[in-house]
Amino acid sequence: MPNGQNAEQGPPAGGQWYPPEWPDRIRALADGSLTPVEPKRAATVMLLRDGDDGPAVHMLRRRASMAFAGGAYAYPGGGVDPRDEDHLIAWAGPTRAAWAERMGTDPATAQAIVCGAVRETFEEAGVLLAGESADTVVGDTTGEDWEAARAALVAREFSFAEFLDRRGLVLRSDLLGAWARWITPEFEPRRYDTWFFVAALPEGQRTRNASTEADRTVWIRPADAAAGYDKGELLMMPPTISTLRSLEPYESAAGALAAAAAQDLTPVLAQAAFEGGELVLSWPGHDEFTKRVRLGGRAGGASA
Repeated sequence: MPNGQNAEQGPPAGGQWYPPEWPDRIRALADGSLTPVEPKRAATVMLLRDGDDGPAVHMLRRRASMAFAGGAYAYPGGGVDPRDEDHLIAWAGPTRAAWAERMGTDPATAQAIVCGAVRETFEEAGVLLAGESADTVVGDTTGEDWEAARAALVAREFSFAEFLDRRGLVLRSDLLGAWARWITPEFEPRRYDTWFFVAALPEGQRTRNASTEADRTVWIRPADAAAGYDKGELLMMPPTISTLRSLEPYESAAGALAAAAAQDLTPVLAQAAFEGGELVLSWPGHDEFTKRVRLGGRAGGASA
């Protein structure tokens, strides 16, 4: 899917992912023939490392064959495993109760979401935010033993909480900061309630493309990735480009992590409405993503 558009819809706004079936699905939602599916909890991590010209973020390009956002650039992430809710693990950093307060949920759910963020980063990038103690982080995770454990996690042979227990590892929740929360629109067939986190690449570890869902990974400055999106060269979903732009002001990974506590975690959910013969799709607070689709005609670009 090179640009997420078809001929009827016209060119995308920058590199915005915009599936051709959206107008029909929005009409179905409006007339009651489409019932929204319940969104699944998910977590994704904006992994940062410092460079001479500022921090870069680790991104992967989803394979074009993927049913959801094929060809789009994203961060390591995926679904939350409910098995991580009720298993108390060795935990460093803010307490589960503190995370729950920050995220507006209960401690068990907060633990599962944080576990999901750390697990997915390990599964898809080979980076593990855990250590043998509350003030250490594991080193190189590319050995055969680590890879066998990573593959078992991907296969869901055991939960991430069980993995930490078996390895005698402490989850370093202090290495993460909650950054944003986006919920897939109600007219989408696959829906996710996704928490975005920011983290710095631990010293001694390196990323690799460990995901079967990605055909490319890059380290790229947020501003450069955003410029690629604006030129239509990099395809992204609204949450991805929005969070990239929000990272641009920070001069270091540590600076971004320190700023996480002040980020607004109000869920962002797209809205669709019919106005004067047009279907208007908008994300509250994010005007650059507004789409206007003339019924029976071509789509308009981003609208303020």
